Amino acid sequence: MKTTLPILFLFIAATSFAQKKTTSDTRLAGIDEKLQAVLTDWHVAGFAVAVVEKDKIVYAKGFGYRDYENKKPATPNTLFAIGSCTKAFTAGLLGMLRNDNKISFDERPSTYVPELKFFNDEMNSVITVKDLMRHSTGLPRHDLSWYFFNTPSKDSLIRRIQYMEPSAHVREKWQYNNFMFLAQGVMAERLTGQSWEKNISERFFKPLEMNTSNASITELKKSGEPSLGYEVKNDKDIVKMDYYNISGMSPAGSINSSVNEMAHWLRTWIHGGKYNGKEILPASYVNEAISSQMIIGAALPTKEHPDVQFANYGYGWFLASYKGHYRVEHGGNINGFSASTCFFPSDSLGVVVLVNQDGSPVPSIVRNMIADRMLKLSLSDWNKELKDAVEKNKKAEKETTAKATSSMKKGTKPSHLPEEFEGKYSLDGYGTFSIRSRHDSLFANMGTYTYWLKHFHYDIFQPFEVDKKYKADTTDKPSMRFSFITGLNGEVERVAIHDLEPSLKKALEFVRQPASKEIKPEELKKYIGDYELAAIVAKVFVKGDKTLFLFVPGQPEYELVYLGNDKFSIKGLSGYKVEFENNGGKISACSFVQPNGTYKAKRK
Repeated sequence: MKTTLPILFLFIAATSFAQKKTTSDTRLAGIDEKLQAVLTDWHVAGFAVAVVEKDKIVYAKGFGYRDYENKKPATPNTLFAIGSCTKAFTAGLLGMLRNDNKISFDERPSTYVPELKFFNDEMNSVITVKDLMRHSTGLPRHDLSWYFFNTPSKDSLIRRIQYMEPSAHVREKWQYNNFMFLAQGVMAERLTGQSWEKNISERFFKPLEMNTSNASITELKKSGEPSLGYEVKNDKDIVKMDYYNISGMSPAGSINSSVNEMAHWLRTWIHGGKYNGKEILPASYVNEAISSQMIIGAALPTKEHPDVQFANYGYGWFLASYKGHYRVEHGGNINGFSASTCFFPSDSLGVVVLVNQDGSPVPSIVRNMIADRMLKLSLSDWNKELKDAVEKNKKAEKETTAKATSSMKKGTKPSHLPEEFEGKYSLDGYGTFSIRSRHDSLFANMGTYTYWLKHFHYDIFQPFEVDKKYKADTTDKPSMRFSFITGLNGEVERVAIHDLEPSLKKALEFVRQPASKEIKPEELKKYIGDYELAAIVAKVFVKGDKTLFLFVPGQPEYELVYLGNDKFSIKGLSGYKVEFENNGGKISACSFVQPNGTYKAKRK
C-alpha cells in the first residue's frame, strides 16, 4: 500500500537459481540472461516465470531467492502471493453458479446477500451482480477501510459497504473496487453453503492439479516452498516485509500459488474452460469474461507504442490489444509481492510472472519481454524503457519539489496539549483507530500500522509510519493530512483525514471518543443515584456490575466511559460528558457538559 514506488537503480549482486526446464524453443534463446538483468536492475530478491503454449509448459524458471537472507532459491514451484490475480477465480465461481441456474448476473446483489446495501437509493435499485464483476458500481476503492481496519469476518466487511460514498453514478465510469469482489465471494458462500476458500479448493485447485496452492497466510507458511516478501529501501536495500493477512477480503486477493500451478489455470482459459479435456469453466462464461464489459478509460495509443491499444475490463480480467494480439491479463499486489497472469486467447499462449517485491514493475517487464519473443514481434527494450521513465519521473519530482513553496504557516502550534488529542476515533464504513501521546508526540495506531503525527501547522498533522521502536520513516511524502476539529465545548471532537480516499472531494471524518481509563467495579457504586435538574430527574445506575449508565426521561440509556477524576464521556455522543462533584469521597452533584452549555444537577 505504498503511495510511491521506490526508484531502483544501484547495482546489487544476485544469483539465478531454478528448477530448470530446458526449452529447445529458439524464440526464447538468450532469455535467461535478459531476465537475470531484470532481477539485478530492479534489486529484486526473486521471481519465477512460466510460459504456456497450448497444452504444454514450454518454459519455467526461477531467478534469485525466495528467502533472501538464507539464500534459498526461487523455483517454478515456489509459492508467491498472487494478490488480485485471485479475482478471476472468484468471478469464475459465479460463472459456474450461473451455469447451474443458481444466480443471474442481471439480478440485484441483495437478492443473494440481503445485508449488502449501498450508499443511496439509486445504487440499491440499479446495481446488478454484473456491475460488481466489472467495476461499474460508482464506488471508488475505499481500500484503507479493509487495509487499516482488517477483520477475518467477511460479513462484517460487507456491512461497511452501505456507508461508503460513491464518486460517480452507476456505470458512469470504471472504478476498481476490492469490496465488490469480496461481495461476489460471499454470494458464492451463500449459494453453496460452504466457504469461499473451500469452493476455490474443490472447484479449481483439485481438478486443476494445483496441489500446493492455497488461500491463506497460515497455509502458505506451512507449505514446503513458501516465498518471503520484500521491499526496496534507499533505492537499493532489499528488506523483508511481514506477510499481510488479507483474511476477510480473501475473495479479492488471498491466493498463493506457483508459476507451475498457475500454468494449469492458464491452460484452462486458453482451452475455453477445459483442463485435460474436462470442462472446469463453462465455455459461455469464458467467452463473456474475456470480452469487453466496461471501458476503463478513453485514450489514444501513444507515439512510443502505437500498436498497444485500448484498455477494457471483462470479469476479473483486463483486456488490451498488444501489438495486434488480443491480450487478457490481471496483475496482483499485496505486501511484499507482485504478480501478472496473462494469456493471448487467439495465440494459445500464456505467461505468468510471480515476484517477491512490493509494488514491483518486474511482472509487466518480464511479461512483455516473453510476449515479444513468443509471438515473434519486434523486440522492445521494456526494461530500459521503464528504467528511463522512472529516472525521468524521479528527476522531475526533484525539480518540482525544489521549486515548490510550502503552505505551512510557520510559528504556529496545536490548540491542545498532546494528551487532549488522545482517544478512539471511529467512522462507519471504516472502523476505529486510537491516538496516544508519547514523549509529547502523537501516534496513531491503525491496525498493524503505527504513524507518528508530525505537526504541520495549527491542528493539522502529517502521518509518518514508524517501526516497533517508534523510529519514523520520513523518506515517504504522505499525501494524507490529519486535521483535528474542536467542538463548541473547546475539546477535540473529531479528525478529518484528507486523501484517505483520494477519489472523494472531501475528507473523511472520524468522531472522537476520549481515551477511557480503568476503574474498579466497586468504585462505580458511589456515582449511583438520582440527580435533579429543573424538575427533571436523571438516574445513574450500574449494569452488569462494571458499567455505569445514565438515563434521562424520554431518552435512551447512555453508557458512560470513565475518563478519570470523576469524569465520564457519553459513549457515542461527541462533546458530551458527565462530571461528578466529589466532596471528601461523597458525590453531591454532577454537571452535564454539552456543546451548548454545562448544566448542574444536585444529587437527591
